[in-house]
Amino acid sequence: MRKALPVSVTGMGCVCAAGLSLPECLKALDTGVRAPKKPTRFANGHAKIYPVFELPEAFFCMRKIQKPEISVTVRMALRAAHEALAQAGLPAQQTAGPRIGVCIGTSVGASLNFPDFYRAHREGNSPELGPIHRYLASNPALAVAKELGATGPVQTIVNACSSGADAIGMAASWIRQGLCDVVIAGGADELSEVTYNGFVRLMITDEAPCRPFDQTRKGLNLGEAAGMLVLESEKFKTERGAHELGTLLGYGTAADAYHLTAPRPDGLGLKKAVADALAAAGLDRKDIAFINAHGTGTPNNDIAEASVFNELFPETPFVATKGVTGHTLGAAGAIEAIFTLNHLAEGRLPASPGFTTPDPELGTGPTTTPLAVAGKAAISQSLAFGGNNSVLVVGKEGEA
Repeated sequence: MRKALPVSVTGMGCVCAAGLSLPECLKALDTGVRAPKKPTRFANGHAKIYPVFELPEAFFCMRKIQKPEISVTVRMALRAAHEALAQAGLPAQQTAGPRIGVCIGTSVGASLNFPDFYRAHREGNSPELGPIHRYLASNPALAVAKELGATGPVQTIVNACSSGADAIGMAASWIRQGLCDVVIAGGADELSEVTYNGFVRLMITDEAPCRPFDQTRKGLNLGEAAGMLVLESEKFKTERGAHELGTLLGYGTAADAYHLTAPRPDGLGLKKAVADALAAAGLDRKDIAFINAHGTGTPNNDIAEASVFNELFPETPFVATKGVTGHTLGAAGAIEAIFTLNHLAEGRLPASPGFTTPDPELGTGPTTTPLAVAGKAAISQSLAFGGNNSVLVVGKEGEA
């Protein structure tokens, strides 16, 4: 594989249970503060309570996202996009036009959040069509492009839990192909009653706060979030004098085709995705300063990732951040890529929230205390249902 040109990242934004801005989310990671709780926006009829990482109530009071005609997923994406654009120094009037693209990953987005409408319809009633209108207006990428006036390429990526990472990888390819000057890329996913019940039935959710890679881990906690990046071509960035925060160096994706929901235990597809991403970046494994693991806290996922770490990166530290955010599905790959870029720039990893007891079966574990790291590149990886594995290699400011 030929080395890909690096793509500049000039802005980043994040909203999740840990905070309503990227600085708030990073602070929560540093302090290890986490507060999963019983779902409040939909009924929970289970005998056991499976906690989730819901958005703070303050999110729904923010002036700019008071738009009930669109989904919470889109409102989160817009919040994160506006934060990213502000950091990039791109005012709203500069985001309109055919050279501005939008690429957003999601898992279910708004498509499953109107069960009350279905129930009423099946009972022979004539429910109000508001939920259907909201669904039709809430294709994440189309809705964000419409709000911003972007008329370049628009794509919503739906590839389960790797969707956010895949969207960033595709967005970078648009820049490299000369299709866009700027792409607003990332992922967004809100909590859903259907998704919640689905994961409970798979028996991979934990009644306690999740503990990725910990010996006592029992499963994941769902969360909701949006993470957005501003990607720019070198020419456009230089002409407007934008400050580069980091670079996207490589992207690789590979499917195991092993099982509908379980990862392949030896991580064969993940190894292939890592190899492709490193080849695209023109880097070797020794060039990687650290890894942000997918780290769901499910026994099977952590076994597969640990197998890859032990074989390919036995001396490379890794961090697991879902203990603060929950598993945010289609948004996970995006917010974790953002965390990876920030930690690389700072030269420091936080402790992995929830991890206290190493698992001898895994033979490795994530950070337990803050750790200084040095290097020019890092990896953020995402695993998904259907056996998909997606890997992003990111670089420091000015890294080519």
